[in-house]
Amino acid sequence: MKELALNALDTAKTSGASYADIRIINTKYEVLNVKDGAIGALDQGDNLGFGIRVLAEGAWGFASSDDLSKESLDQTAALAVKIAKASARTKIKEVQLAPVRAYADSWEAPVKIDPFTITLEKKLEFLQQLHQTMSKVKGVTNTSSTISCRREEKILATSVGSYLEQKKTRCGIEMDATATDQHDTQTRSFPSGFGQYITGGYELIQELPLLENAGGVAEEAVALLSAPIAPGGKQDLIIDSSQVALQIHESCGHPIELDRVLGEEAGFMGKSFLTPDKLGKFKYGSDLVSIVANSTEPKGLGTFGYDDEGVKAQSWDIVRNGVFKGYLTSRETCRIAGEKESHGCMRADGWNRVPMIRMVNISLLPLDWKLEDLIADTKEGLYLETTKSWSIDQLRLNFQFACQVAWEIKNGKKGRMFKNPVYQGITNEFWNSCDAICNKDYWVLWGVPTCGKGEPMQTMEVSHGAAPARFRQVNCGAGYTKG
Repeated sequence: MKELALNALDTAKTSGASYADIRIINTKYEVLNVKDGAIGALDQGDNLGFGIRVLAEGAWGFASSDDLSKESLDQTAALAVKIAKASARTKIKEVQLAPVRAYADSWEAPVKIDPFTITLEKKLEFLQQLHQTMSKVKGVTNTSSTISCRREEKILATSVGSYLEQKKTRCGIEMDATATDQHDTQTRSFPSGFGQYITGGYELIQELPLLENAGGVAEEAVALLSAPIAPGGKQDLIIDSSQVALQIHESCGHPIELDRVLGEEAGFMGKSFLTPDKLGKFKYGSDLVSIVANSTEPKGLGTFGYDDEGVKAQSWDIVRNGVFKGYLTSRETCRIAGEKESHGCMRADGWNRVPMIRMVNISLLPLDWKLEDLIADTKEGLYLETTKSWSIDQLRLNFQFACQVAWEIKNGKKGRMFKNPVYQGITNEFWNSCDAICNKDYWVLWGVPTCGKGEPMQTMEVSHGAAPARFRQVNCGAGYTKG
């Protein structure tokens, strides 16, 4: 394979490329869903192919194929150069790349239990157990649970001189119980509104207390039907770690993608309010808020050895003590952020997609509170749990989020249940209202496997670490959110 990859790079260079890279990717996947006790979905497969990206006459070109013959690789490399030269005729400015070191290396994410060695029958039996436990609760009308596994083996060779082999396995699970009456429908999920996923193996599913929580999840779904709607107006909020993770994703992770800041993402997901003049100056959050990007975080979905430009994985500040400090960058964009080298954020979701700036693991650093002490310290407010829905404007500034359940806090004690809690805010105002964050014992690295970006749309995996946190006097709405 190495000889084929290097020959393709030689073809690209002799065809006129000033830079070239090739990714050869073999992916294996499996998704098993049980819905209401029956198999709702079973999707298995694998695919193998390659993509070649070149720079010629100051413009990018890209071509791909699933034919790995030498003839195909040479033809595809030459085609990528032709595309680059055609693009150069309409270029506004020449692409210039920051330097990158050449590496010859291999990297593999640790896996305790290979999920593909667990039989379908055993996985199905476990999902059926979850269904049976949830469906026993009177009032539950629907259940759903999913196990998802994926393995990617990637070779990256570049004209800079890098040759990198990487292997990464991902495993995850989701579980939901839904209750319905003639007036309402409510759902409760575990471990979060988007499940839990790790870079790792089936050990995740064995370690999570899924069966232990299945009955309680179902009971809460039924209880929500008769619960009052969460109060509106200004409320002090304690938000659970999985919802804080989504808040990080939408209002911190996407705005720091530098291609989005430059307007290259405006057609699908909007731009960003975090313009370069704010770097190092903008008060993103309170002094307690520190957010880091880290592509070396153990078990993170945004963890790797090297990005798709061959830049080594690393960690850096996004927000430090409330001040905006850093972007997600590429070799092409990092100079705009005042950096000499890329932070290594270029990733593609397959061999037939061009790499773009994507989130790595973006996490809120924990502080020193115990959750029970934080609740006791809150005179009046709401404790929100589990993502339900979200909406945010094209600048990643004005947002509205709904959670599955809220709990009343009164005189420092957690009380009655509310349904359909909704909160709204402006990104920097919201993060500046943060006045407490729980400690590392409550910190969880949540995996989000379905982050969308680009046209054609690419789906990427990323993780966010968070602990429960308190936000003062947040706008809450008492509107009804179905589902």
